[in-house]
Amino acid sequence: MGDAEYGHNGCMALPRIKSTYALDVESVHALEDLARRWGVSKSEALRRAIRSEARRQPSGGALAALDQLQSSLRSRKVDLEQWALDVESERRAAGRRLDAEPR
Repeated sequence: MGDAEYGHNGCMALPRIKSTYALDVESVHALEDLARRWGVSKSEALRRAIRSEARRQPSGGALAALDQLQSSLRSRKVDLEQWALDVESERRAAGRRLDAEPR
């Protein structure tokens, strides 16, 4: 195997799955701050934060939280299509604000 298949620490590189998530402005700023402090990309900072929280939570915690969220949404009769539109609008607005900030 060639060197290109290994990460910088000599371990096999893990496959990556590109995903899109909507984050609020505060979370984006926190992620950028973590990435800057750790000297890594935002993607790597997010991976580290997720792994850290996953180790902290008891097994099955994420699934239980998802079940609770889905139950809550059903009981409150949340319009998920409108919610998705609202989130997309907020994401675009946050992107415009970030683009307008001086660097």
